[in-house]
Amino acid sequence: MGAIYLIRHGQASAGRRNYDQLSRLGVEQSSVLGESLAPRLEQVDRVISGAMKRHHETALHSLKAMGRKPDWHQDERWNEYDHLELITRLKPAYAIRPIMLADLARTLRPAAAFQEMFEKALDRWVSGEYDHEYRETWPQFRKRVRQGLEDLVSDLGRSRTALVYTSGGAISAVVQELWGMPPEQWRRLNRVIANATVTKVVYGSGGLHLSTFNEHGHFEGPRRHLLTYR
Repeated sequence: MGAIYLIRHGQASAGRRNYDQLSRLGVEQSSVLGESLAPRLEQVDRVISGAMKRHHETALHSLKAMGRKPDWHQDERWNEYDHLELITRLKPAYAIRPIMLADLARTLRPAAAFQEMFEKALDRWVSGEYDHEYRETWPQFRKRVRQGLEDLVSDLGRSRTALVYTSGGAISAVVQELWGMPPEQWRRLNRVIANATVTKVVYGSGGLHLSTFNEHGHFEGPRRHLLTYR
C-alpha cells in the first residue's frame, strides 16, 4: 500500500500586499514540520509542489529540515483557488484594496469581518448559481485537484510514498470527495485545516482512502504557539 502526504503550506503573509509568501512564523512551522516527518519517512519516492511561492517555500524549509535535497516536481493542479477573484465577484469594489481595508476597519473587528465576508464569497462560488462569472468554477477546481491526485497515484505505482505541498482548499477538496461529503461541507473542512499540517491518503488495490486529516501533533506541547489557521 502506498501513501501520499498532503501538506498545507506554512502561514502566509496575510495583511501584506504580497500574501503569497511565508511569514517568519510560516518558515519556522515548515522547519518543525520537516523535523517531525524525518523519522517517519525512511523513503520518499516523489515530491510534488503547487506553483505558488508559499508552496515552494514550505517545501524548501521542510525538506531541508528532513535532511533531503530541496527538489520537487511542480504541478499547478495543486494550486489554491483564486481567493482574490472570489472576493471581487462578491464585492466588485474590493478590487481596489484600500476600499476593502477601509470597510473592514469601520467594523472595528476587521479580522472577523473579513472572515465573514470571505465565507460568503466561498458559499457563492460553491453554489453553482454564478458559474458564468468565474474563470475557474468550483466543479473545475475539484476536477483539476482530483486529476492531479489520480495522475500522481498512476505515476507512483505500487507501495510508494509521495509528499505534496499544496493549500487548504485543495486538501479539503480531496477529503470532501473521499468521504463522500456534500459540497457545502467543503468549507467546514477548509476552515479547520491548520498551517503546515499533514493529511495522509493511502492507496492500493482497494482504491484511495483517507488515513489521517489535519495532523498537527508537532504543534502541541512546547510548540503549541506555532499552531495557526491563517
